[in-house]
Amino acid sequence: MGFRYTGIRVRDMDRSIDFYTRLLGMEVQYRMNIKETGGKIAILKSPRGSQRLELNWYPKKGLHARYRQGDELDHLAFSVRDVDRFLTEHKDEVKVVLGPYDEGRERLAYITGPDGEWIELLSPRGKRGRKA
Repeated sequence: MGFRYTGIRVRDMDRSIDFYTRLLGMEVQYRMNIKETGGKIAILKSPRGSQRLELNWYPKKGLHARYRQGDELDHLAFSVRDVDRFLTEHKDEVKVVLGPYDEGRERLAYITGPDGEWIELLSPRGKRGRKA
């Protein structure tokens, strides 16, 4: 038995793929249509990570349910070289909901993804101001 991936429901597949690949550096492993649900999935993975993220989109019938702004998911976590620099470089593209702040040996901040899901950004403490 082993944990394999996290699946989240998205409202706009292309918008979500753009966010996770362009801003967070993930790569699309594959995309496919699911005949049984009428939906679509995309599997993404970070180049240096082992976990996968499955983006799920469903049409307004069948498995589609009213979307609740990411309430079903606590958060996803991504390592970045420098939290403060990432937030500065993407200030017009992300909404910061908490932080940045230091916790133990790490610098943290929380942003929201395109459908309201919380995303934790982590970098080693003391990386502020260094080139990414």
